[in-house]
Amino acid sequence: MAAAPRYSPVRAVGPLSLTAISINTVIGSGIFALPAAMAQLLGPAAPFVYVSAGGAVILIALCFAEIGSRFESSGGPYVYARAAFGELAGFEVAWIFLLARVTALAAAGNIFSGYLGYFWPFVQHGAGRFLAITVMLAALTMANVVGVRPSTTVNNILTIGKLLPLCIFCVAGLFLLDLRAIPTPHLPAISPLQTASLLMMFALGGFENASIPTEEVIDPKKNVPTAILASVVLVVVLYFLIQIVSLAALPGLTTSTTPLASAARNFLGPEGAILLTIGALLSTAGTNHANLFAGPRMLYALGRDGCLPGQFSRLHPRYRTPALSIVLYALMGWMLAISSAFTQLAALSAVARLLMYTTTCLAVLVLRRRLGSAHGRFFLPGGAMIPLLALCVCVWLLTGSSANQVLVAAAALLAGTLLYGIRNRSRSGQPKTAP
Repeated sequence: MAAAPRYSPVRAVGPLSLTAISINTVIGSGIFALPAAMAQLLGPAAPFVYVSAGGAVILIALCFAEIGSRFESSGGPYVYARAAFGELAGFEVAWIFLLARVTALAAAGNIFSGYLGYFWPFVQHGAGRFLAITVMLAALTMANVVGVRPSTTVNNILTIGKLLPLCIFCVAGLFLLDLRAIPTPHLPAISPLQTASLLMMFALGGFENASIPTEEVIDPKKNVPTAILASVVLVVVLYFLIQIVSLAALPGLTTSTTPLASAARNFLGPEGAILLTIGALLSTAGTNHANLFAGPRMLYALGRDGCLPGQFSRLHPRYRTPALSIVLYALMGWMLAISSAFTQLAALSAVARLLMYTTTCLAVLVLRRRLGSAHGRFFLPGGAMIPLLALCVCVWLLTGSSANQVLVAAAALLAGTLLYGIRNRSRSGQPKTAP
């Protein structure tokens, strides 16, 4: 086993900061294009998918809330899968999580440079793009290395910065627009509804990041469930209102490449478009900051448990953060971003998230039977009903995955199995150390 870290993490993340981490991960750049995609698939019925998919995500979030109240170790879905199904299952969950999140880090870095190009076009290509991505990731990496408290402060500021323009958009739109101009919706067909639901699952995913830095959360058995559920409900309501306002403000919503900025320009003028562009910049930066907070804690957890070399679990003697894991995680994202290699892994994201959700919902049922009620502070009513409904949602959404998504996910799982075997073999040849 890897040697235990010489320093302990600092429990400094309270319920509001943890909720902000979850919100910052969920609300990324996707919402600034999502209304057009939903309108293309479902037309005026698009708001319905926020209710149906939002309800489905809440079922899954409830499973995370119950199981999250049972643990005080960092790692989230990895810890749950490991406790319920063994080390290999836990490693696979951690592996696909890391691939999906590093890919998201790289993608958001490129989207950031694209939005920044609205003000300075030279940063969209070549050396300007390289500089914008590098400076943004370097600044966020440093903010995460220098301590949990400074990092959560930056995260809270970025969360407020991204929510404020979106809230102004919604409130102003509800007061200034005639919502009766929205065409009468019709009942959507099953196929586009399934596609839209899968897209919504991707757009609403990320709340599970609140379960990962558990060792740095104050009273995690209480605050992890609270943060997960609060963030999901808030984001579902916000996204629903954004879709309503977009439909009312922009008749050509289905063909717009910048739906929120164009809609804001229609009823708030050029200043509205600038406001939403600034919001998109803060949103992508905030998403990457939250990603750089949670993602390296997964590396930390793997190092802590011996699934990766123990160096990954070492904490900085002054800042008490997993500095090496943060820097290496950021470097991986940076290399994918500047080379655009992240596009080859993009198909993994939605399926990886659904696989994590499936194992967590199953783990709720397993650990209930194994641990009983003494290890948690949040319990779902109705026995097995909610976990089973959440599992049905995951399976239904998985059946809507494309062949390419399934192949990429299968290849990732196979690669994870090989890596686990190599690491396990190297551990078996090492002398055992005292815990």
